[in-house]
Amino acid sequence: MKWLLGALLLLLLGALFQVGLLVYAMYVLLGVLLVSRFLAREWIEKLSATRECGDETVGIGEKMTIQVTVRNGGRLPVPWLLLEDSLPMEALTKSPPRLSARGPRLMIAHLPARQEKVLSYQLQFLARGYYQIGPLLLESGDLFGLHRRYRVVTEPHFVLVPPKVVPLAGYDLASRRPLGEIRMSHRLFEDPTRIAGVRAYQNGDPINRIHWRATARTGLLQSKTYEPSCIAGATLVLDFHERSFCGRGEVVRSELAVTTVASLAHALHQLDQQFGFLTNGRDAADRIREEGWRHEFRSRTVARSRVGMRERSDRLRPVVIETRRGASQFQQVLETLARLEMTDGLPFPKLVAETTNRMPRNATVVAVLGDVTDEAAVALSNLRRRGYAVTADLVAFDEPQTPDWAERPDWASWLLAAGVDVRRVDSESAVANLCAERLLR
Repeated sequence: MKWLLGALLLLLLGALFQVGLLVYAMYVLLGVLLVSRFLAREWIEKLSATRECGDETVGIGEKMTIQVTVRNGGRLPVPWLLLEDSLPMEALTKSPPRLSARGPRLMIAHLPARQEKVLSYQLQFLARGYYQIGPLLLESGDLFGLHRRYRVVTEPHFVLVPPKVVPLAGYDLASRRPLGEIRMSHRLFEDPTRIAGVRAYQNGDPINRIHWRATARTGLLQSKTYEPSCIAGATLVLDFHERSFCGRGEVVRSELAVTTVASLAHALHQLDQQFGFLTNGRDAADRIREEGWRHEFRSRTVARSRVGMRERSDRLRPVVIETRRGASQFQQVLETLARLEMTDGLPFPKLVAETTNRMPRNATVVAVLGDVTDEAAVALSNLRRRGYAVTADLVAFDEPQTPDWAERPDWASWLLAAGVDVRRVDSESAVANLCAERLLR
């Protein structure tokens, strides 16, 4: 635009002062500018692209080949073209990296009319997450460098990498409120909807307990026996606030917390128990741009800023998966954990306060935390006093195996007094033995 305005100004000055050579030069310059502008727009608008990827869900450590095909559908050859397939830079540059790319994902090419160019590279997914592959950013222009055009083509491809699942080595069935469903050793409470069998009538048995069919068959009064009441399943609560994992080993601890929740959900699924999931983390799907693809831009900076996922999310609501059982429930929890990101919004005590009414009372509340603050300990203690069975799994590397009983922290005293079991997780082997022992008794 500046070149065009300058040429028009010089043309007017040449015509005003009757400088013929200047007028002729400006006519030529204007012609070159207009032709260059037309060609640059014509070249970039006739380009299209398609992307071929593997599955939408891959495992940690697996590789995927990305192949992008760019086709020139116009009648004119494109003298130069810069192709760049977008990848999440944070995942590539973060330490340790979550994503590894091999092969050229940026290419400079000459594209004849009705011809194609293929851009191929390989990705390896090193950690769980939700990764946006693409879209493709094209850059072209005229031969004089006067006009450049930037265009985004192809919609992005999203790849889901679920967290690692560690099989649990055992289950603490003798604990006070265990994970999963168990039979109570003393039939203090019985479920009248679940008949276990019959027995001889005993003095004091109510009339509604008599099994009339068995009585008619045997000729003697028979009474029903019922299954004892039980604790079924668990509500998994993950504290994924940034302050909970600050300090040494932040990335490793946060990933270990996600692995802990995934492993517990897997164990509950194997036991065919109900389970739900609550967290104050952020769902990466909330940052997806729903529009803005296949647009043309005037600068590379603006184009790059429009092709990636949004950096922030304004979501302050907790992520909630209602309590159910089955393979679909486990798959939903895994997908949610794969997309989960840390947030600086909702702290753990407020998460508990907002979701208490969504926790079934017949399920154990298993809280996975990176740090236990006084406020978090009070929130867990209040849950226990309200009749919930509560277990706290602390993901920590630098804390001692058990608190110093002479100078134990306040949160340990509060949890102990409320009868909350506390377990410590510092490795995947500790996750495997998570249900085999308790730290605080």
